[in-house]
Amino acid sequence: MDVIIDNLPLYLDGLVRTLQICAYAAALALVLGVIMAGFRVSPLPPLRGCGSAWVTVLRNCPLTVVLFFMAFGLPELGFNGSYFWFGTIGLALYTSAFVCEAIRSGINAVPPGQAEAARSIGLTFGQSLTIVVLPQAVRTVVPPLGNVFIAMIKNSAIVGAFGVGGDLFAVGDTLTSARGFAALPVLTGVVLGYLVITIPAGLLLSYVERKVAIAR
Repeated sequence: MDVIIDNLPLYLDGLVRTLQICAYAAALALVLGVIMAGFRVSPLPPLRGCGSAWVTVLRNCPLTVVLFFMAFGLPELGFNGSYFWFGTIGLALYTSAFVCEAIRSGINAVPPGQAEAARSIGLTFGQSLTIVVLPQAVRTVVPPLGNVFIAMIKNSAIVGAFGVGGDLFAVGDTLTSARGFAALPVLTGVVLGYLVITIPAGLLLSYVERKVAIAR
């Protein structure tokens, strides 16, 4: 525990950096996931094909492969940037496939009559989806969507392995490799850092789930 206490500022900096990665990735993954879920239930075959391809490719690729492509493939194609953004975007793209499927399951849980009623009063597909269907689908997607985002927080450790720098993974690597501390106490601090993020996130999701259940 002395290692954790003595290096507490370093752990706190890593915690903040990890929170930044997770916040940016979650926001982007949610936007992309909603869009792709809309594509997957679209009446237009090209959009359905695009959504299906997105989910099939990203969901069946290991996260490390996606991150390798973002970190080393994009610079070869002339896209230059920091590893922080490459890693965050890669994590968001990977997570968006699972977000898409969680939201699509919620959309499919809404009775078809709701969408038919919306179309009968002149709403377009996009309007009926955003105004009528999605607000009802949210109630059923909170638990699976919460699990997706908690898994994303844990996957952010893999992002740290690609040289993002300053996150909890990098803190553990710095303390063990560069400063020669024993691995067990250092990794204990890293685990505690992730628990500080995931446990409150789980409690918040449970609270939201209860509130939504009451509103049904």
